Amino acid sequence: MSETYRNLIGGKWVKSATGTTFTNTNPADTSDVVGTFAASGPADIDEAVVAAKAGFEEWARIPAPVRGDVLRRAGDLLTERKDELADGMTREMGKPLVETRGDVQEAIDTAYYAASEGRRLFSYAAPSELPQKIGVSIRRPAGVFGIITPWNFPIAVPSWKIFPALVCGDAVVWKPAEDTPWSAVKFVEILLEAGLPENVIQLVTGFGPEAGAPLTTHRWVTGISFTGSTAVGCKIAAACGEQAKPVSLEMGGKNAQLVLDDADVELALEGVLWGAFGTTGQRCTATSRLLLQAGIHDEFVDELVQRAEALVLGDGRKRGTDVGPLINEEARDKVAKYVRIGTDEGANLRTGGEIPAGKRLAGGWFYRPTIFTAVEPAMRIAQEEIFGPVLSVLRVENLDHGIGVMNDVRYGLSSSIYTRDVNAAFQAIDRVDAGITYVNGPTIGAEAHYPFGGVKDTGNGHREGGWPVYDFFSDLKTVYVDYSGRLQRAQIDT
Repeated sequence: MSETYRNLIGGKWVKSATGTTFTNTNPADTSDVVGTFAASGPADIDEAVVAAKAGFEEWARIPAPVRGDVLRRAGDLLTERKDELADGMTREMGKPLVETRGDVQEAIDTAYYAASEGRRLFSYAAPSELPQKIGVSIRRPAGVFGIITPWNFPIAVPSWKIFPALVCGDAVVWKPAEDTPWSAVKFVEILLEAGLPENVIQLVTGFGPEAGAPLTTHRWVTGISFTGSTAVGCKIAAACGEQAKPVSLEMGGKNAQLVLDDADVELALEGVLWGAFGTTGQRCTATSRLLLQAGIHDEFVDELVQRAEALVLGDGRKRGTDVGPLINEEARDKVAKYVRIGTDEGANLRTGGEIPAGKRLAGGWFYRPTIFTAVEPAMRIAQEEIFGPVLSVLRVENLDHGIGVMNDVRYGLSSSIYTRDVNAAFQAIDRVDAGITYVNGPTIGAEAHYPFGGVKDTGNGHREGGWPVYDFFSDLKTVYVDYSGRLQRAQIDT
């Protein structure tokens, strides 16, 4: 029998107020039940926020360096349990073990980085315009934050949000994706073992309409940090806007890799294979468009198709697997729908485009790596986020043409250019509308200590990772100290 898991509210593992549950299964083998989890509702959210509010009052008074020590211990525990966590994450969401180990490592890096920020959390000081007066700003804990995270990075992405919030002195109510609740339970268990006071983090599992939506509108929730689709993110922004509640959104992408004629072709081939088909294409930074300059187009495509066809599909926990399953049936159906759309639009299906045959993969949500050529920029497969192993190849004439095509989408998360020309590289850095640009690297591979996020429909201006995230999770207070012993009037024309 599978194990039953509960919500963490007020330091206790409790059933949901709804009394209902949902089952989580292995996407590589749907007969393998990972566990049964609480399907929560508004009453659970309310109870969790009340508990977090009490936890915030305690946690905010603890010095930031001491809060950082808790995260350092969490990093140590994540390090000790990396293989165990990776195995469970692969069972839960499908990507190969090499990727889930990297997922945990990113959380480890973020834990240690956040721990060090507990001794920094820099603010600002500047000279006063008046004599014998100083002005400084200080950071203060902001309150209770709602955290809503996706399934594709079930430990790394939560760490980007939760660790900075905690070191800033905030309390957290976390609603993880319904496809990866096991990873969330283990993440919270580690934080509690590391010494986090029990009321500071609340875990509420369930679905968006019943649990996520009430979290975004709760009157005692200070702000929301969300990673997911643009459609859902815009709804969250609208709901938070009615309450003047800050919200950080990291949403969709339609990322392009541009390869110029002078590029290192072998390096570019390796990059696009990893960028397009790593995590089965289920990354917001996945390479979903490949822009090839005309001089190398045909030869590059022929080699790319051969290498894509050699990728091994299978259970991510088994040695030799390159590509795991889609997360669920709905995701696979969406991929199949876009393959039909691409074919109907006149693109050339060079490889893939089908559910693999055979008994070995019949129990999971697998789909063959798919490559379209003769794709035009206005086609839906070149414009819309598919979130699966589908790559659209577009022919471009030169750098200017390539940059124009790269920018002609509603998203602006990640981008990549392969070239040996330093001038071309810096042109791309300057002109591509994206939050991230890689030179001679794929569109995936962000590092924990750099800002992460995008422009246009990818986000609303905030960044995760690096130093900017601490601005979102803390409040700035300006302090003036006048030691002149007399009334001084700033901003008065004397």
